[in-house]
Amino acid sequence: MPKIPIIKILLALLVVFSCVCSSINGAVSYDDKAIIINGRRRILMSGSIHYPRSTPQMWPDLIKKAKDGGLDVIQTYVFWNGHEPSPGKYNFEGRYDLVKFIKTVQEAGLYVNLRIGPYVCAEWNFGGFPVWLKYVPGMSFRTDNGPFKSAMQRFTEKIVSMMKSEELFEPQGGPIILSQIENEYGPVEWDIGAPGKAYTKWAAQMADGLKTGVPWIMCKQEDAPDPMIDTCNGFYCEKFTPNKPYKPKMFTELWTGWFTEFGGAIPTRPVEDIAYSVLRFIQNNGSFVNYYMYHGGTNFGRTAGGLFITTSYDYDAPIDEYGLLNEPKWGHLRDLHTAIKLVEPVLVSSYPTVTYPGKNQEIHVFLPKNGDCAAFLSNYDPQFSAKMTFGNSQYDLPPWSISILQDCKKEVFNTAKVNAPSTQRKMTSVGSFSWQSYNEEAPSSDSSDTLSMEGLYEQLNVTRDESDYLWYLTEVYISPNEQFLKNGQFPVLTVMSAGHALHVFINNQLSGTVWGSLKNPKLTFNGNVKLRAGANKISMLSVSVGLANVGTHFETYNVGILGPISLTGLNEGTRDLTKQQWSYKVGLKGESLSLHTLDGSSSVEWLQGSLVAQKQPLTWYKTTFNAPDGNEPLALDMNGMGKGQMWVNGEAIGRHWAGNKARGNCGKCSYTGIYNENKCNRYCGDPSQRWYHVPRSWLRPTGNFLVVFEELGGNPDWITLVKRS
Repeated sequence: MPKIPIIKILLALLVVFSCVCSSINGAVSYDDKAIIINGRRRILMSGSIHYPRSTPQMWPDLIKKAKDGGLDVIQTYVFWNGHEPSPGKYNFEGRYDLVKFIKTVQEAGLYVNLRIGPYVCAEWNFGGFPVWLKYVPGMSFRTDNGPFKSAMQRFTEKIVSMMKSEELFEPQGGPIILSQIENEYGPVEWDIGAPGKAYTKWAAQMADGLKTGVPWIMCKQEDAPDPMIDTCNGFYCEKFTPNKPYKPKMFTELWTGWFTEFGGAIPTRPVEDIAYSVLRFIQNNGSFVNYYMYHGGTNFGRTAGGLFITTSYDYDAPIDEYGLLNEPKWGHLRDLHTAIKLVEPVLVSSYPTVTYPGKNQEIHVFLPKNGDCAAFLSNYDPQFSAKMTFGNSQYDLPPWSISILQDCKKEVFNTAKVNAPSTQRKMTSVGSFSWQSYNEEAPSSDSSDTLSMEGLYEQLNVTRDESDYLWYLTEVYISPNEQFLKNGQFPVLTVMSAGHALHVFINNQLSGTVWGSLKNPKLTFNGNVKLRAGANKISMLSVSVGLANVGTHFETYNVGILGPISLTGLNEGTRDLTKQQWSYKVGLKGESLSLHTLDGSSSVEWLQGSLVAQKQPLTWYKTTFNAPDGNEPLALDMNGMGKGQMWVNGEAIGRHWAGNKARGNCGKCSYTGIYNENKCNRYCGDPSQRWYHVPRSWLRPTGNFLVVFEELGGNPDWITLVKRS
């Protein structure tokens, strides 16, 4: 019996003194109050910048602005599908030069949190997994599955080995102070149970066995086994507590805004609320905060995933998509970081005493033994200001705000008092284009490059994501005796598809287009079709808009036309077309001819002048232009176009869908009160994305080659080149 209170006392002492006891040995360690780097106890401010979402030429300026903004750490995922596009064939060049990116961070004097994953989510195509992984025999993603664990371990080991060989981990003198294995796996584990728990344990042991010399984290993973550190992602994380008392309290994703989907409004988040979230976390013993995103950048090419995600990944981040400061967000957070650094020595060496002077009010006082002092005064009321007396002074706190008091006297920052300048984003036209056009026709089912099979096949299984496009081709014979040929009441074609967009052509004429949405990617085409007596050509172009990136076993999600397909209104009633002979063609003729390149474009004849196609579906456009003077970021204004893709000098800019207007609630926005991604939306009724970033480094002074593919039909004369300022 006497042993019970002794054990309790020992546990209490462990908690009390854990802030002076490092949980691991080495140059980077931690306790419950701080990350410890070479003996110095730190509260670290971090920001996510993803290297493939910008260009190497942009990296130094982005990282300098992050440092000037008061950050200590740059956080990035590692993008497996970008690095290993086919098994065993690796790409670490250009935007995927991971080593160069990390060394650029090091040269700026900042640290790195390398989130290897290798699952990333991140609104990135297929969650960062290469599509070929899905077709490895016996494969099942993110569970206790031998083929998956083998492939995941092999790639993780390759990245760690590369970092070691370049001496990039902190104990080697490099900037990497933290690594992450897996990513937001907790919800999946809860869903699948025992296989998930076994996988979590395996992943932790595998990562720990790589001996990087720096701590490993697992975000959104409440049962992260030692020595993994479990961390929090969200808009707010002040209530989060690590699963062991000796682990630091880390906020790996503080969402600065939200992603934009085609067909949705553009989410923004007031900087006052972001700063408020940071200080609520810090005053409750938080030791690491990362902004997701600090620079969001661009989903170039077909990298956007999660279905219907826009090419822009601006995320309302402190540094905008083009690399310019997003004020007042950048400046206000810089001031916040300066204030936190002023009181950092106090915060990492003491625990707060908390008092409650009034309703929705708190005071956190940090008072270490050396006599220093810091205080946080909090007013959580979303409507009313508060006058708070502390010490011998009175402080005015706006609604929903927190003040930092240096020496427990001087207010050095309040989350709602913004002193940074506010700027307006401006797009200025610097030139229009003279276009040529080429019409893409629907292929024939008997073409040599089509695959003929009975029934309907899932799209990804055929394309392997080599293209967004898959043609479904068949023929329907109509008897001359059909009644509709006499009365003009054409039959109805009904097509059920797993998504994401569908263009239906009857005898090479567009009959209709339908598309889904992020919340409901499945779609149904239901329309009258003009059939004639004899053979009729039905050509359906199924279009993917990014692959799923999240969910339990998202590798099993379907894309494309799975049926049923039927014709109603015939003499026989309803004819089922689902199981008849279908032919398939991957991609477009223009893709196979590489019309987006200068050499490929010379293989066909282009229409010029008054013959250039206007508002025609499936049309390629090309032009040349000179780069404008100056160094301002550039973009294409695609207003007036429908949906498709763009290239400049052979580089894939991304998907455009300016014809998809934003829906949602775009009412007034207040910084006060709990934030969610639907609270402060903008630009309802306008295109979800109108402007598309064209990096300066992709351009030559003269003779730049621009190609646009248009699916729906648009007016290319409305396309202009603009400067961002």
